Amino acid sequence: MTTEVRRLRNYINGEFRDAADGRTIDVVNPVTEEVYATSPLSGQADVDAAMDAAAAAFPAWRDVTPAERQKALLKIADAFEERAEDLIAAESENTGKPLELTRTEEIPPMVDQIRFFAGAARLLEGRSAGEYMEGLTSIVRREPVGVCAQVAPWNYPMMMAVWKFAPALAAGNTVVIKPSDTTPASTVLIAEIIGQILPKGVFNVICGDRETGRSMVEHRTPAMASITGSVRAGMQVAESAAKDVKRVHLELGGKAPVVVFEDTDIAKAVEGISVAGYFNAGQDCTAATRVMVHESIHDEFVTALAKAAADTKTGLPDDEDVLYGPLN
Repeated sequence: MTTEVRRLRNYINGEFRDAADGRTIDVVNPVTEEVYATSPLSGQADVDAAMDAAAAAFPAWRDVTPAERQKALLKIADAFEERAEDLIAAESENTGKPLELTRTEEIPPMVDQIRFFAGAARLLEGRSAGEYMEGLTSIVRREPVGVCAQVAPWNYPMMMAVWKFAPALAAGNTVVIKPSDTTPASTVLIAEIIGQILPKGVFNVICGDRETGRSMVEHRTPAMASITGSVRAGMQVAESAAKDVKRVHLELGGKAPVVVFEDTDIAKAVEGISVAGYFNAGQDCTAATRVMVHESIHDEFVTALAKAAADTKTGLPDDEDVLYGPLN
C-alpha cells in the first residue's frame, strides 16, 4: 500500500503558502524510512515575505497590553492540550519517537512553559535608575526588541519551538521561526493552531534548509536572532549578527562531562549516567557524552558500566571517553 505524500506549507501573514519558486524538500519518517511529506525549500523571496509580515504586525502587537498577550498565550496552551494527540502524532512521524514518550515527556512541559510565559508577560517592570539631573527622574523601561528570527533543531522540534516563540511573544515581539529541514511537520501544525488565535503576521513559519536559516539571520529586518545548534553554527550566527548589531540567543550543544568521585555509589552512578547518556536516543544537548572517573575506582566503574550496557543492549562508550585521574 502506497502512503499518500502530504504537502506541508509555509505559514506567512496568516496564510499557508508554497515556496515562491515552488522548490520542495522530501520529509522522511525515520522509522519507516519512507517519504511521507514534502516541505517548502524557502528562498530569499519567502524570507522577505515572512520578515515583512512580522515587521508590519509588530507595532500593533507591541502595543497590546500584557494582559491581552497573557490571554492569547493561555489560549494557545489550552489549544495545545486540545490538539495534543494531533501534535503527538505529528512529532512521532517527525522524529520516530514513541507516542507514549512524546505524550508524557513533551506535551505537559510544553503546555506548562507556554503558561509560564503567559504569566511572565505581566511581570515585566521598569526600575528607577536614580536622580541624575536636578528635577528629573530616570527610569529603565523594558520594551520588545522587534522581529525575532528563530531557528529550531531536530531533536525536540515542538518543545524547542515553544522555548523560542513563547517568551518572544510574551514580551511583545513578532516571530519568524524555521524548523529543521528534517522535522518540519509539528511546527507547521503549531502554525495552524496558533493561527486561530494570534493576529496575522505575529507568528510566521518558513521551512527550508541551512541556507534558509542563514538568510533569516542575515536579513535586515530582525532585531534578534535565536538558534539552537552546534557551537560552530552559533559562532557563525554571532559573527553575522554583529554586522548590524542584532541581539543573539544561542543554545549550543557540546560535550557534557560527568565527574565520578572515589566515594560514589557506583551502581547509582552507572544508572544515572545511562539515563543521561541515552535519553532521547542520546540526541540531547545535555546528554552525558564524557565520563571522568577517579583512578581508584576506574576499573570497577568500567566493569559495572559494561555490564549495564550488556544488560540493556544500549552499547558502551569508547574507553577513550572514560577519563580518569586525581580529582582532589
